[in-house]
Amino acid sequence: MIRLGTRGSQLARTQSEAVAQMLRAVGLDVELTIIRTDGDRMAGSLARLGGVGVFAAALRTALLEGECDLAVHSFKDLPTAPVPGLTIGAVPKRADAADVFCGPGRLDELPQGARVGTGSPRRAAQVRALRPDVQVVDIRGNVGTRLARRKLQGGDLDGVLLAKAGLARLGRLDAVSEEFLVRQVTPAPSQGALAVECRAADAPWTGSSPLAVALGMVDDRACRSAAFAERAVLEGLQAGCAAPVGAHAHTADLESGRVSLFGAVISLDGTRRLTAVRDFCANLQTVPERDQVARQAGLDVAEELLQKGAAQITDLQASKDHRSPSHDAQALWAPGISGPDDPNADVSA
Repeated sequence: MIRLGTRGSQLARTQSEAVAQMLRAVGLDVELTIIRTDGDRMAGSLARLGGVGVFAAALRTALLEGECDLAVHSFKDLPTAPVPGLTIGAVPKRADAADVFCGPGRLDELPQGARVGTGSPRRAAQVRALRPDVQVVDIRGNVGTRLARRKLQGGDLDGVLLAKAGLARLGRLDAVSEEFLVRQVTPAPSQGALAVECRAADAPWTGSSPLAVALGMVDDRACRSAAFAERAVLEGLQAGCAAPVGAHAHTADLESGRVSLFGAVISLDGTRRLTAVRDFCANLQTVPERDQVARQAGLDVAEELLQKGAAQITDLQASKDHRSPSHDAQALWAPGISGPDDPNADVSA
């Protein structure tokens, strides 16, 4: 029996069950194991794991200590620094990476001075670029409570911005009124991708256990390369979790395996935007080779952005209280909105 560790929120369980079904389809017996946070235990784990948010730290600690055999993360919420003893064993087929607007219509149809909600500085900056007149409201909570802030449901906002992937996994695409092009509102690096983390000994390229073989079968070569390249843009910029940085990679030529990576840095007021593009090949023999080539493409994009002045148009080291190591900034949650200790809180939306 393979124990797949997951958070207790609806979105986390939905994502983890999807991965479990993939692994069952290739012959493994998999059960979900709910990993809950413990403040005393997390204090040491957070320091050991480099200050990652408490939810990811709880899963990674459980994995290192043998409480589970795998952990599923929203890839965009993981820090770029590796954890000794752990590795990303698989990146399954990726969901749509696009950001979407959930309102009564399109963003450009909103009245002058409309109120739009998002918890992402990256989305906020790009909304300001498209609609300088709107008021961007900082919101928190799970997907359901964010959607409930819309005037359509009796709330106080004209619309909210969310990731299409999370809505799709929760069966809430009915809420989408506009989908943005990735060059229009560039997604967060690795948005829509899941990371299946395992102990290093179970990696498909180092072991031959049933788990290692199964992970190799559910790993999607193109999606893995895209996600690793996008995350390396953040790494190269040394960007904080609240920096307005976007990246998106797509397979430009299936036959040659050519992947095109696009990166963007936006000023918080939306008035300045720097972009860079790199192509790289994902058709290499081994997974470590492909990962390294993808990573180098991301680092090259980051270097070009820095040369163009990315550090001058925005604070690349910006971080937000709700993603601090303790993950306990309850004041950022509006009354009635799920806080970070709520098992139903989906902070990765």
